[in-house]
Amino acid sequence: MSNILERIVAAKRQEIEHRREETPQRQLESRLAEAPPVRDFRAALEKDPGLGVIAEVKKASPSTGVLRTDFDPVAIARIYEANGASAISVLTDEPFFQGRLCHLTAVREAVAAPVLRKDFILDPYQVVEARVAGADAVLLIAEILATTALPALLREIQELGMEALVELYDRANLPRVLDAGAKLVGVNNRNLRTFATSLDHTLELARDIPKDCCLISESGIGTCADMLCLEAAGVKAVLIGATFMRAKDIGEKLRQLRGG
Repeated sequence: MSNILERIVAAKRQEIEHRREETPQRQLESRLAEAPPVRDFRAALEKDPGLGVIAEVKKASPSTGVLRTDFDPVAIARIYEANGASAISVLTDEPFFQGRLCHLTAVREAVAAPVLRKDFILDPYQVVEARVAGADAVLLIAEILATTALPALLREIQELGMEALVELYDRANLPRVLDAGAKLVGVNNRNLRTFATSLDHTLELARDIPKDCCLISESGIGTCADMLCLEAAGVKAVLIGATFMRAKDIGEKLRQLRGG
């Protein structure tokens, strides 16, 4: 695990305990009945010909700093939806990505597309938080979860009616991702140790991912040629954040990547 990832995980564990002290889990669970009905995340990715696009609302990253100074989560999400995004990912980590869980709630209320909570999920508490906030799906990262924690969190997500997008980088994690029962499998093209990106990583792993899984390629996707290459390899959807956040015209960039 890279130093930055270790720092994020350590900070996240402290954050979880602080949030649990502020709002005990039982109190949080009492709000589940108020959450909006779950939208079908996978169906949204696979409903149209070509690659589904999970467009990400992300203000900053620890490797590059602020990506967009005129950051308005709701306005960005509406642009994504108006220009054909299949689903919206909202980065909710605050210390390292300048996100907030309330951004997810605001986005979910503003769009009809399913919404993914993207964060460093380590504890069932965060899964309940996600559903209360309105999430339809939750990201799990294999590299930060122990062998027993991964399937347990996946079950927690499913029991609340959501779907789990299970992401990996290291090939060695693929068997346990599949053994956990993941059906939405994300391949991160960014090396978590060097932060270099390569689409070849998805292409190399694609042949080992069962056909009944929805394969999602993440990071380093910036051109229509990238999209066509991934689609030809059997990828069903892509998750794109920084490319859109850096674009002068977000809608135009999304249309361009979708081929129109």
